[in-house]
Amino acid sequence: MNFQQLRIIREAVRCNFNLTEVGNALFTSQSGVSKHIKDLEDELGVELFVRKGKRLLGLTDPGQELLEFVDRILLDASNIKNLVEQYSKRDEGQLTIVATHTQARYSLPKVITEFKKAYPKVHLKLHQASPNEIVTLLLSGEADIGMATEALADVSKLDSFPYYSWYHAVIVPRGHPLEKVQPLTLKALAEYPIVTYHEGLTGRAKIDKSFLDAGITPDIVMSALDADVIKTYVELDMGIGIIASMAFSPAKDSDLSLINCEHLFGANTTYIALRRGHYLRSFAYRFIELCSPRLNETTIRAGVVLPPAR
Repeated sequence: MNFQQLRIIREAVRCNFNLTEVGNALFTSQSGVSKHIKDLEDELGVELFVRKGKRLLGLTDPGQELLEFVDRILLDASNIKNLVEQYSKRDEGQLTIVATHTQARYSLPKVITEFKKAYPKVHLKLHQASPNEIVTLLLSGEADIGMATEALADVSKLDSFPYYSWYHAVIVPRGHPLEKVQPLTLKALAEYPIVTYHEGLTGRAKIDKSFLDAGITPDIVMSALDADVIKTYVELDMGIGIIASMAFSPAKDSDLSLINCEHLFGANTTYIALRRGHYLRSFAYRFIELCSPRLNETTIRAGVVLPPAR
């Protein structure tokens, strides 16, 4: 049994049992992948994969149980490498952050600037992804730290910590009639076409639930991945917008007005998540602490969950 065989088992699941894709991912041939699988099955004395002819369809029961050990062994191997580098290259290495567009665009620039000043030799990789993609990247070990409002807190293999709370706000072209509506109501919003986030992103579920609970069906004429797109189409008078309030800049968005609507949609919580059992370098903990001073290495290692900052 060797690490390449274990990697092949894990990659076969990720690639939906397509051996050509497994070979490409591991920089080897399809025939090489097949041989490694056969050698491992011969060594263990059990079939790990369900087959139809030469095609793999899935994992057998022993294969499914073995996968848990494979994930653990490969995670520990990665942890050993990180542990050694922690002492041999204390302030050098790579840190991979994966976040939604809203977090990458609005909450992280200041943090990243401070981090790079403190750790100029650390190569920082920032990926933008949907919440579900962030979960996948964390669990696969392709990312060290994930940030999103949705999905992260619901995954048992992740340790998730509240980062901060935020609210939605309504944006309208300057001079819009809604500027004079006090207090703002869902019924008043529903009188206009609405541009907001895609389902599953940036608190969209809270928006939908508020309207549903009120028995109101809003006219959502367009949805987008990020606030910049939403603002663009509100400026073009396609409708009113509902965005995360931190995405509004009075200086840059001078043609728009921001209307507070905390009472309509409630608070959202953005989480910082790590794969459970994944060894983090000291500079990774420092990055998290720059995001939220309360989330220091001691707190994170102890698994202490604090309420989100406001």
